[in-house]
Amino acid sequence: MTEPLSISDTLKDDLNSLRLGRDEEELTRRPRRWPWVFAALVLAGALAVWWRQGAAVDVVVAEATRTTAAETGPLPVLSGSGYIVTGERYVSIGVRVPGRIERYFVEEGQSVRKGDPLVQLDDRDYRAQVARAEAQVALAKAQWELAEAELQRVRSLRAQGVASQQELDVQESRARVARAALAQAEAELQQARVNLDYTLLRAPTDGVILSKAKEVGEIAVPGGFAGSGDLIRMANLSDMRAQIDVNEADLARVYMGQQAVVTPDAYPDAKYPAEVVKFYPQVDRSKGTLRIEVRILQPDERLLPDMSARVTFLADVQQANGSDPMVFVPAAAVRRNERGEAFVWLVDGEKVRSRPVQVGTTLAGRVQVREGLAGGELVVVSATPLRDGQRVRVQR
Repeated sequence: MTEPLSISDTLKDDLNSLRLGRDEEELTRRPRRWPWVFAALVLAGALAVWWRQGAAVDVVVAEATRTTAAETGPLPVLSGSGYIVTGERYVSIGVRVPGRIERYFVEEGQSVRKGDPLVQLDDRDYRAQVARAEAQVALAKAQWELAEAELQRVRSLRAQGVASQQELDVQESRARVARAALAQAEAELQQARVNLDYTLLRAPTDGVILSKAKEVGEIAVPGGFAGSGDLIRMANLSDMRAQIDVNEADLARVYMGQQAVVTPDAYPDAKYPAEVVKFYPQVDRSKGTLRIEVRILQPDERLLPDMSARVTFLADVQQANGSDPMVFVPAAAVRRNERGEAFVWLVDGEKVRSRPVQVGTTLAGRVQVREGLAGGELVVVSATPLRDGQRVRVQR
């Protein structure tokens, strides 16, 4: 006799009927796929690393140069922009007596010598003053001569006892007054002649005419506001200089008598030797600079006042041992790591290696390498991101 099923057995049968059937072989075979997936991922990573390390990168390189101070001569230590000026600055020539401008003897850009005529004022009034002063002198001289003759007669009469001492004293006083009047008239004549001479303006020094302030026919008067009586502006081009404002931090590199080179912006291929001749006595607080002047040793007609130019200060070769070797690389070749240490990327065959270096002075875009390079090595100057062992293709 079959026993009736319990409620729990019935429930188990119902749950079992709801299960999905699985093949035992599938259950045992499925977990074996994971090792293959892991191996594929490892292989893909290895291929990616190989690709990154194996792909060559284009780089621009330069050669580290080895030289000595004796071979290269003076080396640039500091450079900046300035202006061409004259040693005596600009000479403004104005009138000392009022008058109408009658004639200019010169034009802008014309070279003149000391004493050459520049401007002629209307001198008719001044010639009349000279003539009147000459007449006054003649009159005063005649009166003086008459007073002297009268004095001689009174002295003779006094010696004979005919004239009194009082008459002699009066005549001597008249003679002295006449003599003083003559001296005054002669002084006025001299002043009139000086004023007449002032109507012709002459060059006070050799130079070149820069500008004319007034035109023919205008009235020129001395004094007034600054420059109101100026007619001619000129400069002495025999002493040409260059001015440059040097930062306070760079003043230790510059000294009196130091060699320099001046290069006008208008003629970039022209190099004019110069020397430091002047330090201004006060620093510009707002800019933190000091003005320095260098004298151009061999100026020519191409140099003009106020022309912009570049001034390069040179190192004194006599202060260095000319036999000591120096190695230089372009400034772009020197890199810094996260600790601030200098290094360069050195090309070793088809790869690059980092090389620690100790750097010195920067001279005109080149950096002196005191330690780390011997000269002749190829260093990377392009800004391409690199790693040790990176494959590169060299471009110069």
